[in-house]
Amino acid sequence: MLCALIMAGGKGSRLSPLSTEAKPKQFLKLFGDRTMIQMTVDRVLPLIPIEKVFVVTVKKYVSLVEEQLPDLPKENIIIEPYRKNTAPCIALSAFHINKKYPNATMAVLPADHLIKDEDEFLKVLKSADKFVCDKNEAIITVGMKPDRPETGYGYINFGNVVKLQDDHKVRKVEKFVEKPDLIKAKKYLIDRNYLWNSGMFIWKTINILKLTQKYLENTFEVLSVIAVTCENDYETVLQEKYDNVDAISVDYGIMEKVDSIFVIPGEFDWNDVGIEQVVGIS
Repeated sequence: MLCALIMAGGKGSRLSPLSTEAKPKQFLKLFGDRTMIQMTVDRVLPLIPIEKVFVVTVKKYVSLVEEQLPDLPKENIIIEPYRKNTAPCIALSAFHINKKYPNATMAVLPADHLIKDEDEFLKVLKSADKFVCDKNEAIITVGMKPDRPETGYGYINFGNVVKLQDDHKVRKVEKFVEKPDLIKAKKYLIDRNYLWNSGMFIWKTINILKLTQKYLENTFEVLSVIAVTCENDYETVLQEKYDNVDAISVDYGIMEKVDSIFVIPGEFDWNDVGIEQVVGIS
């Protein structure tokens, strides 16, 4: 069973001044009559029904999510009381999704990406879902082929093809590389064994929770207490306990420590939208 988790709690600072903390870029209409988060949900609906779409955001943006996504079940809005980076945000959401759909496949998707070839994007998600269903401990990330020496993205160094999954080459991830300087970015472009890290991940909810327990034990223990709290007390306990999780990215906290990580190169137009993309495309 494939579910989508859309991450929509960011401040959108790379798009300032168009994007503000009161209304960041994921809630703006930048490329037509739909906001970025609406476009993200629209993109997955041919594959994932709305009841299996979840949005994680901070409390101040819940009203924007409800206003812009009126068909989204309210219980599918996962509230992060404080921004604590992506590892606890994802683990909190995995607990939530796993409770509703045990051992689901979870596709983690940022709310502010621009993707043009949506059919190919959905084919990649299908292939990733099949791969992790066959290999439950696997993590799939989607990497984008660089077309310039970009210093604003992280990179993925990939190895051999391990499987041809529905015409998509699944490759072993050798390592994740943080945002490079220009010299290294030019080297990666020439090397051709590097992809941009899109920040899209596909895994089993049970798997990411096990990995959180293994590598971020404190975060797992805090979230475990929150997860079993009764509905009447949930919001209070979440508010009290969540500040105790580790403020760390999923890349640093988990990805760089795990062996069973694979990448599917995305053969579709993609942008992690910043001010230069809006100026250049609109």
